[in-house]
Amino acid sequence: MRKRLPEKKGRIVQQPKRVKFRKVQKGRRRGQANSGNTIIFGDFGLQAVEAAWLTARQIEAARRAITHYVRRGGHVWIRVFPDKPVTKKAAETRMGSGKGAPDHWVAVVKPGRVIFEMTGVAEEVAKEAMRLASHKLPIDTKFVAREAGGAAIGDNG
Repeated sequence: MRKRLPEKKGRIVQQPKRVKFRKVQKGRRRGQANSGNTIIFGDFGLQAVEAAWLTARQIEAARRAITHYVRRGGHVWIRVFPDKPVTKKAAETRMGSGKGAPDHWVAVVKPGRVIFEMTGVAEEVAKEAMRLASHKLPIDTKFVAREAGGAAIGDNG
């Protein structure tokens, strides 16, 4: 009889099921977000003001902060996915001998990118939930709301 492994508490950190290449180059984070810069699904959103790599752990921590504050009310969409592997060499390893092993996953976020969207709650509740989530992220963000016509308008607050 096989022994069952204990299930981990909480949600599994986001990562791709499989990738074409295990290791990728760093790339550049210049310019504005061309896609994903408007609110599509919800009524309120959290928009990036600067560029950064968001790790899967940071995204999950921010998501938990949102759902904890709204107490399972409303609906939350995560608009970024960590699909870029970041490698790391072991501590106290000499230079050379190739690139390190994949360590964690990040999502490349450029200014203007909507990170989270939300609907089904009042604007004050959404604003506070997004504020709490923004404290879990390493970048400056702003709260945005959907206009009557459908596009997003910013609110620097």
